[in-house]
Amino acid sequence: MADRYLTIIGGGLAGCEAAWQAAERGCRVMLYDMKPRSFSPAHSSPDLAELVCSNSLRSDDPFSAVGLLKEEMRQFDSLIMAAAAATRVPAGKALAVDRTLFARFITEKIDSHPAIEVRREEISEIPRPDEVHPLTIVATGPLTSDGLARSLREITGEHLAFYDAIAPIVTADSLNRGIIYQASRYDDGPGDYLNCPMDKGQYLAFITALAAADKVELKSFEKKKYFEGCLPIEVMLERGENTLRFGPMKPVGLPDPRTGRDPYAVVQLRKENVAGTHYNMVGFQTKLTYPEQKRVFRLIPGMEQAEFERLGSIHRNTFVCGPKVLEPSLQLKTRKDILLAGQLTGVEGYVESTAMGLLAGINAARLLQGSEVVCPPAETALGALIHHLTNTDAARFQPSNINFSLFADLAGQDGKKVPKKFRGQLRAEKARKALSEWQAAIHAG
Repeated sequence: MADRYLTIIGGGLAGCEAAWQAAERGCRVMLYDMKPRSFSPAHSSPDLAELVCSNSLRSDDPFSAVGLLKEEMRQFDSLIMAAAAATRVPAGKALAVDRTLFARFITEKIDSHPAIEVRREEISEIPRPDEVHPLTIVATGPLTSDGLARSLREITGEHLAFYDAIAPIVTADSLNRGIIYQASRYDDGPGDYLNCPMDKGQYLAFITALAAADKVELKSFEKKKYFEGCLPIEVMLERGENTLRFGPMKPVGLPDPRTGRDPYAVVQLRKENVAGTHYNMVGFQTKLTYPEQKRVFRLIPGMEQAEFERLGSIHRNTFVCGPKVLEPSLQLKTRKDILLAGQLTGVEGYVESTAMGLLAGINAARLLQGSEVVCPPAETALGALIHHLTNTDAARFQPSNINFSLFADLAGQDGKKVPKKFRGQLRAEKARKALSEWQAAIHAG
């Protein structure tokens, strides 16, 4: 195997995780990334594994679905989970990172690994296998270049796209802390979030301005197909006057210390870096034009003088119809020499994308070593995602984050329905047991 390479196209979260997993299993890896020679519309850093939409990897509660997925990835010594632990910033029960330090950590680990060779060049066509490069992992993410997307479409016959939105970032010193207060939902103490409270009149004025604001329109040939878990706030507003109050602007559990009562609505801000010099507007993905973002968001109490380090934007997301084209191993059904990883597979979210890179890297290494591919048990978060990608009705397939609806039905030992407050813990216990037994079987094999 010393004279053969695993080719990985894409140096994002999934590509870096796949490279790390394969290299740690004794494989030689050639990782291609087009930066800094070329950048996608959403990227700006030359580092690998650049985070774009948010600096949060969501809940770290081990009894939540995404927390459980992180726990499982840590069992495989995930590089991305190690990077997150090393660059973490306070965010309540969420795992958030300093995105600059995070990308730098991963880039240094990948560049210094003796079994990984990084090539900074763009690949516009998926290569055919040969004796030296028998396997390829495609992990080019939601902004796959046109040339590579065409190549993938020619192989799979499937090519879908929808649009994802990015939330703005504001500078901390431009915020009015006389109005904005610090608190995490339901937590005692100061909390990790900044909260901008609104009374009813302020909320109605805000949503009126939001509804009337100018938006960036899609091209005539582009079809709107937003991911439900990452809707632009103006799209949510179209569903009803109170939609935002029951979504990203939910005030429950965040009493204003000046009144002792929950506000009518609240905008939350989360630390963007360790120093706390920048904050992310939580859940405020948007496709408003840049001037309108500044005008409308400065209507938020405490943000009247807000300075924006980054404004929100909208970008394309490319993925395949997994149930039609993917094996549980993440190999393509029509080209077993190609594996997909990351959001191309049809998952959503940083953690889920990384998880698919982890599994693709493990299976690519096993293929190169002459071993059988593996698929995690359905009781695990990893297995639930694979099941969604490969067993969902293709006609109704939509990208998804990890959530407990993807898992098998849960019943107690007596066959009765498990109370809601115990479900997360029971699922976590079942998943840990199944994962442990699966890992033991892999090592024994």
